[in-house]
Amino acid sequence: MNVFNHLEFSGHEKVLFCHDQASGLSAIIAIHNTRLGSALGGCRMLPYRNMNAALTDVLRLSRGMTYKSAIARLPFGGGKAVIIGDPQKAKTRELLRAMGRCVDSLGGLYVTAEDMHITNDDCGVMAEVTPHVDWVIPGFHGNSSAMTAYGVEQGILAAIRFMHRSQNATLAGHSCLIQGIGKVGFPLAHSLKQQGMKVYVTSTNKETAERARNELGVEVVSLQKMLNVPVDVYAPCATGAVINDRTVNRINASVVCGSANNILLRPEHGEMLRQRGILLVPDYVANCGGVIDAFYYLQSANTYSREKVEEHVRSIAYTLAMEIFSRSILEGRATNTIADEIAESYVHS
Repeated sequence: MNVFNHLEFSGHEKVLFCHDQASGLSAIIAIHNTRLGSALGGCRMLPYRNMNAALTDVLRLSRGMTYKSAIARLPFGGGKAVIIGDPQKAKTRELLRAMGRCVDSLGGLYVTAEDMHITNDDCGVMAEVTPHVDWVIPGFHGNSSAMTAYGVEQGILAAIRFMHRSQNATLAGHSCLIQGIGKVGFPLAHSLKQQGMKVYVTSTNKETAERARNELGVEVVSLQKMLNVPVDVYAPCATGAVINDRTVNRINASVVCGSANNILLRPEHGEMLRQRGILLVPDYVANCGGVIDAFYYLQSANTYSREKVEEHVRSIAYTLAMEIFSRSILEGRATNTIADEIAESYVHS
């Protein structure tokens, strides 16, 4: 496997392969760009089918973090980490401490945080051996997932208002399919339901899906049938690459807006959505709430203000989304292409 020839490697500054025999750790840390500051990005743990799949994921994710921090106008670069293994079987205290030591070896060039199957408590274990962790000390405030969900909600609201050409349009009376009902999908479903939306959810975790049905009153659909459900909004909140050659022409929604990173398998899928009349909220515009929340918390937990964070999130997920939509119509180009250009301009400004 030649990392330098990998299709997703271009532009990356550093890729670190980590191994600890005693704990069984196998991980990759990718640093895409540090022009604006230390690379900030979560650490996830998944049973990747092979090393190349893990490398592809971490490279795509780290580039997305560069764009996300840049477009949110934060002093961070982009990075990401993946631990290869089944989190239900292989995640141990020793493995997490070993991961923390790998992060620490970079001397602050990369700051890690929670992500898929890596919780705030797990980050607390890493913080025992490195200060370079965005770890929320229990009792200070909620977690960044709530702010990520808030950003997605604001992105959906922007799209609904743009589609209706009305700043008075609300979410009430519209419908949404949420794919993935985890740390972000669940609070998103709760908020959308409270605002009068008809909410469908689908998940690989049947227990969580049933909890959402019982507690929130949402309708659960199977993964196999989810794209057959006609909705106003499709919100991917699980893994990436869900919009691909197989699914792009099957999406039965007017808007795509979710918290998952890299929901497009390839950039051209954004243009295919545009040609179908589907409005895409670029993923790192919609899911910027988590990194914005991390920024304010890292500045000072004692002066953290939820209201200030929400204001910043709205300025990106709502206001910038509106700008991107308008340019897409005016220029006849995909929203993801326009968002990438804006983010790149911020990185190099």
